[in-house]
Amino acid sequence: MTSQYQVPQSSTNATADVAPYMADLTQRVLFGEVWESPGLSKRDRSLITLSVLTALYRSGQIPGHVQRGLANGLTKEEIIAAMTHIAFYAGWPTAVNAIGIAKETFEKLDKA
Repeated sequence: MTSQYQVPQSSTNATADVAPYMADLTQRVLFGEVWESPGLSKRDRSLITLSVLTALYRSGQIPGHVQRGLANGLTKEEIIAAMTHIAFYAGWPTAVNAIGIAKETFEKLDKA
């Protein structure tokens, strides 16, 4: 499946100058090994990651993973449906926050 969306560079690249080891671990281990390991598709990993970030209210990480999820084959509708589902388990404000961030991310990507 091809996607019009690009997989974003890790947000740790922005802080690599002050945390080079963290940036290396993120790129080499997390995205180089964990995301490439067998057992789950990248699409499924994206859905799981977005769900966890939503539930844990990790707002800063959501935009990059929305973009990654789209690049990995998730649709905008699936992302919003997952976040809506999470409202009943992690709280309404948590899901509303994530949906707002996803909406902003969709709009930025559509303008790009």
